[in-house]
Amino acid sequence: MSEMPDPDLRQASEFVAAAGLDVGEFSGTEVVGTIDAGAGHHTPWGVVHGGLYATAVETACSIGASAAVGPDGMFAVGLSNHTDFIRAHRTGTLGVVARPVHQGRTGQLWQCDITREDGKLVAQGRVRLQNVPIPKG
Repeated sequence: MSEMPDPDLRQASEFVAAAGLDVGEFSGTEVVGTIDAGAGHHTPWGVVHGGLYATAVETACSIGASAAVGPDGMFAVGLSNHTDFIRAHRTGTLGVVARPVHQGRTGQLWQCDITREDGKLVAQGRVRLQNVPIPKG
């Protein structure tokens, strides 16, 4: 049986790595990480681009969902991502926490909260994922 790849996102694609999500802890029931948001993540108007939040939500939920089914020789792929942008953010550390809402045999639903250092919610998303076999080889 193949294993789930290490979620060290510095080894991910340039796109995912550029988001800057640092995963501190992960399991099939929770993913916890941080993003040091700054000018490299900004829109032309000086606030963090919503694509950063959608990417962080998708990544954190995919890691957790894949960890949940990895022992069964599977990983999870996103089918839909709905991310709401709650308030603008410019710079500073963002906390990222993803947890399952539902985990089934063929699919999962995860929710992810992104908060700033004072605990206020900046973005929140849900990702629906399908469990699929890890390709052999």
